Amino acid sequence: MVEEDKVYEAIGEEGFTKLVAAFYRRVAGDDILGPMYPKEDMAGAERRLRDFLIFRFGGPGRYIEERGHPRLRMRHHPFAVDERARDRWVALMEQAMGEAGLPAEAEEVLRGFFAHVATFLINRQV
Repeated sequence: MVEEDKVYEAIGEEGFTKLVAAFYRRVAGDDILGPMYPKEDMAGAERRLRDFLIFRFGGPGRYIEERGHPRLRMRHHPFAVDERARDRWVALMEQAMGEAGLPAEAEEVLRGFFAHVATFLINRQV
């Protein structure tokens, strides 16, 4: 298994770009997640997630330089993230990983991280 801080080394900017682009193609038309994203800022959301993941997994710190500490719970608080939204987010990210064709060792690390963080961001009960 790849160490978390070596995922960027394993998949590079291109891997994260492919992953996040594949994810947002699915989000745009999704009935649960789509409404949470302002249509006029989908490209911005895509860039922010890509830069966050690159930073988090050992790449350049563009996200921190631009936005400071991630403060994920605070940034997601305005959105109703319930278990259904969490499950959909994870499912779409799983599909995106399949499309991106990342190395299995990197996928394993990312899969664990995505499941953990998605659960951490739940802020509403159905």
